[in-house]
Amino acid sequence: MDAAVLETLFDQAPDVAFFIKDTAGRYLAVNASVVERHGLTHKLQVLGKRPSDICPGEFGRLPSAQDAAVLRTGRPLLDHLELHWYAPNKPGWCLTTKLPLRDATGAIVGLIGISRDLRAPIAASEIPVEFAAALDEFESNVAAPVTPSTLAARARMAPHRLARLMKRFFGLTPSQFITKTRIAAASRLLRETNQSVAAIALACGFYDHSAFTRAFRAVTGVTPTQFRAG
Repeated sequence: MDAAVLETLFDQAPDVAFFIKDTAGRYLAVNASVVERHGLTHKLQVLGKRPSDICPGEFGRLPSAQDAAVLRTGRPLLDHLELHWYAPNKPGWCLTTKLPLRDATGAIVGLIGISRDLRAPIAASEIPVEFAAALDEFESNVAAPVTPSTLAARARMAPHRLARLMKRFFGLTPSQFITKTRIAAASRLLRETNQSVAAIALACGFYDHSAFTRAFRAVTGVTPTQFRAG
């Protein structure tokens, strides 16, 4: 594997953060997007450092903890939905994949990964009417119970077709879309209202405060209270 070639290739993909790290979770190679997302100007400001060295608080700690888990267990992280913060203070959704790198003997010698920005690749007018109506109904009432199966029923289509359309239009599974929609709604309420965290949890479809906190932290890396304070 030629890291320089991969780095140059991914320099042409601004919507993707590409990285290779050593066994200590330190950057060995990154594309230009990683530098830009951290508000830096040169790759040398990133190389040799961990995410926690260049990104403050939980948003730096979380990816470093993910790296440690992949390096320790050898288990890949695949299409993990996350809310990232791009410098200076811009939120953005992405899907992160991290794979262990092994030498000829099978020993883990590092990891390689990408974080892909989520974007709808086609115009909304191309989305089937029933599909769009089901999504609109859910997004207008995120407090209501919903699962991929019930969402498919609302869209009047089989679950496997719903899953195909979700992947095609949004790059997400139905479960990821539900989570993203609920956390995005909660994020707005945390920033724009004085409602309690418990009230926001119920308003966004979480059955209790603890479940909301776990889901929110899994996606954003911080608790709802920390997010509001930031």
